[in-house]
Amino acid sequence: MELNADFRKRVVVHSDQIAWTASPMPGVDRRMLDRIGGEVARATSIVRYAPNSKFSAHTHTGGEEFIVLDGVFQDEHGDFPTGTYVRNPPTTSHTPGSDAGCTIFVKLWQFDPDDRTQFRKTMADDLAAPVDGVATAELHRDAFEVVTYHHLDADAALTNVDAGGIEVLVLDGAITEGGDTLTKNAWLRLPAGTPLNAVAGQDGAKLWIKTGHLVHAKAPNP
Repeated sequence: MELNADFRKRVVVHSDQIAWTASPMPGVDRRMLDRIGGEVARATSIVRYAPNSKFSAHTHTGGEEFIVLDGVFQDEHGDFPTGTYVRNPPTTSHTPGSDAGCTIFVKLWQFDPDDRTQFRKTMADDLAAPVDGVATAELHRDAFEVVTYHHLDADAALTNVDAGGIEVLVLDGAITEGGDTLTKNAWLRLPAGTPLNAVAGQDGAKLWIKTGHLVHAKAPNP
């Protein structure tokens, strides 16, 4: 399967307008944003766990990172409430689920294969003081990518010219960018060489942003 697989193109997905599709596990549904491959895939998705649902135990051969969008995600390593950012690098394993139900934004098979840094953090904990209405927290940085979290005040502007591609998930509020209005759960992907020029709406915005990674994009190698 290939979905939004041409990384040379600008892509906007208003994910709340996409129907949920069932995963192989009962009670676990997903909205696919981009994908290269079948059930083993380089994939970016929003995944919903119904109450008391669970995915089978598995190893992250290609790595996994996710944000808890609502509810509490759980596995044998603990509880991960809304606003948690998690990186599970290649070779890690777990049995994910949720007693009360949750929704996560998740990326699979997009790690440096030599990365072994596993962590979790509450994104808002590291926000720096605002500059021109934008507060920023750096979540992760390596030779392949930079991951950040941002709070934008009403009408604040955020520009990013990092090379290697840019990806944005709107976690709350709204932004305008390139003539599009992106509201909560909207996803934007900009190709390498295209800058991000976003302006927050009247209620501000909360954004997750990844840069530099698209030039390294490859299909999974199970």
